[in-house]
Amino acid sequence: MDAPSRGQADGTDPADQWVLNPETGDYELRLNGSPEPPPIPRPRGASRTGPAAPAPGRVPAQRGRRTVPAPAPAPDDSGGSGHRGRARPRKSGRKKALMWTGGVLGLVLVGGSAFAYYWYDRLYGNINTVDIGDVGSDKVLADGPVNLLIIGNDVRTGEGNEAYGNRDNVTGHADTTLLFHVSEDRTNATVVSIPRDLMTKIPDCETKQSDGSTKVVPGSTGTTRFNESYGVNGRDPGCTMRTVEGLAGIEVDHFMMFDFNAVKTLSTAVGGVKVCLEKPIKDLDGGTNLDLPAGESTIGGEDALAFLRNRHGLKNESDLDRIQMQQKFVASMIRQLKEDTLDSPSKMLDVADAATKSLTVDKGIGSPGKLLTLAKELAKIDLKNITLMTLPVIDNPAEPRPVTVVPHPAEAPKLFSILQNDVSLTEVKKKEKKAKDKQAALLEGPRAEASAVRVDVYNGGGPQGAAQDTLVWLQTGEGVPRSTNKGNAPAEVGRTRLEYAPNQADQARKLADLMGLPAAALKPGTADAAPDAPMTLTLGPDFKKAGVPVAAPKKVDVEQSRADEKMCEK
Repeated sequence: MDAPSRGQADGTDPADQWVLNPETGDYELRLNGSPEPPPIPRPRGASRTGPAAPAPGRVPAQRGRRTVPAPAPAPDDSGGSGHRGRARPRKSGRKKALMWTGGVLGLVLVGGSAFAYYWYDRLYGNINTVDIGDVGSDKVLADGPVNLLIIGNDVRTGEGNEAYGNRDNVTGHADTTLLFHVSEDRTNATVVSIPRDLMTKIPDCETKQSDGSTKVVPGSTGTTRFNESYGVNGRDPGCTMRTVEGLAGIEVDHFMMFDFNAVKTLSTAVGGVKVCLEKPIKDLDGGTNLDLPAGESTIGGEDALAFLRNRHGLKNESDLDRIQMQQKFVASMIRQLKEDTLDSPSKMLDVADAATKSLTVDKGIGSPGKLLTLAKELAKIDLKNITLMTLPVIDNPAEPRPVTVVPHPAEAPKLFSILQNDVSLTEVKKKEKKAKDKQAALLEGPRAEASAVRVDVYNGGGPQGAAQDTLVWLQTGEGVPRSTNKGNAPAEVGRTRLEYAPNQADQARKLADLMGLPAAALKPGTADAAPDAPMTLTLGPDFKKAGVPVAAPKKVDVEQSRADEKMCEK
C-alpha cells in the first residue's frame, strides 16, 4: 500500500492553481477540471502557513495584467478652446469616495484570495490518499449510478481511545461499513450497513507497496468475517471494495475511510448531534463514562464516539442493534449539516477541517476540489429520499452457538438486485421518472410472435447448466424453437443482458416479456442485422433459473428508515 500522499497525484502544486483572470485583473483559484488560463505563481502574501497581509496601499504584483489605456485628457478650458473664464472642474466628493472604496475593495479581494488559498492548502494537507490499483473509478462521478464505500476504521490510536481496546493495533479493521448507492438521476440514495461479523468470501487483491511495487494478498480460503477485509495480512481499502463487489454484484467507485477521532471532531464541529433514547444508557463501568437519559440529548466528542461504540442497554445488546443506532446518528448528523451548517461559511470550514484530518480516500477523489464536487452532488438529494437499512442477515447455521451472521437467503439477493438495477426504494417521482427513463422506453412497442424469436443463449455467470435449462424451457414451454445453447460466454458478465439489432427490437421485447427481463438488460446495437441472425442472451449471476423473472424487485422485506425521520418522532 502506498504511503499516504499529501499532494496531487499528477504532482501539481496547489499554488500553481492560482491564475489571473484577464477580464477582471484579479487572481482566482482554479481547481482541477475548471477552464483556466495558463497558470502563474500564486499571489505574493499567500503562503503555505497562512495568509499574509498585503502591504498597505498596494496590491501584490500581477504578471500579465491587461493594461488599460488612459482616457484622453479633457480640453483645457482656461486656454484657446473658445470657453474662456471657465475653471477646470474639481473631482466631486462622490468620485473621491468611489476611488477610495475601490482601493479598499482591491485589498479585501486580495486578502480574501490569500485566505481561500490558505484553507485550500490546509485541507489538501489533511487528506490521506491510497493507491488502490485498478479497482474503483478515476472519475469523481460515474456516468451512471455511483457507489461509495464508507469505512469506519476501528484503529485505537489517538488521545482518549484507550477505553476501546488495544492501542498497539495501528492498522485497524473495517468495523462500521456503509455502502452508499446514489441513483443515476441523483434523486435518491440507498445506504446499506454491512455487519462486521458477516461471514463472506474475501478475494485475492493487489495492493500497492510503499516502494511502488505490487503485492497480491491472498483472499480467504473459505468464508471469514467481513471486518477482516481490511487490515489483515496487509489488506488495504481496495480489498474491502473488492469484497463488497463480490458480495453485492456491483462496482464500487470510491471509498472514504474514517477513524475513531473523526467521530469526535466531526460531531463537535457541527455543534453536536441530536439523539433520542427510549430508555437511559449508562456505561459507567465500561471506561467511557457514557451516561445519557431517556429522551432527546445532543452529544459530541467523546460522548458521540462512546454512543456509537456502545451495546449496553440496547434490545439484544448485539452488533445489529448497534448498527440501527449508528444509522440514526448518521441521519441526524446529515440533517444537522443540511439545516444548520451549509449556510454558515465558518461552520463549513470547521467541518471540512475536522472531516479531512481523519479522512483517507482513493486517489480518484483525493483533493478538496474533487471532494467538494462529490459533496455538492450528494447535497442535491432530498433527505426524505435517502433510505437507510442493514443488509438482511440470519444467524450463521454453521455455528452451534451463532456469533456471526450470513446473508439472508431470500431478502439479501432482492436487495442486491435492487442496487444492481438502480431501483429506488422511495417514492421519488416514480411516474415522472418512468416517463423520462429512456431505458424503460426500450420495452415500449410491438412484440414479435414467440415462434419468430431467434436467440443464442450463453452462460456468463448463472448457475451451472443455466444455458441448457433455459433452452429447453424456451423451446418446450414458451414456443421459441429458434433458440440455441452456445455454452459458456467468452467472459462473465455482471448481470443478464440481451444484445440485439434495431430491426430485432420486436423480438427483444417478446423475449423480455417471456423471461421477465428488466429494461436495463436490453442492449440495442446501432446497425441492423441480417434477416436470419439471432440475438445474443447472456445469463448473469442475477439469473436464478428458467421461468423465474430476472427483473429487480420493487421492495425488500427489511426494516428501513429515512434520513429525514427524527429520532424522537414516531
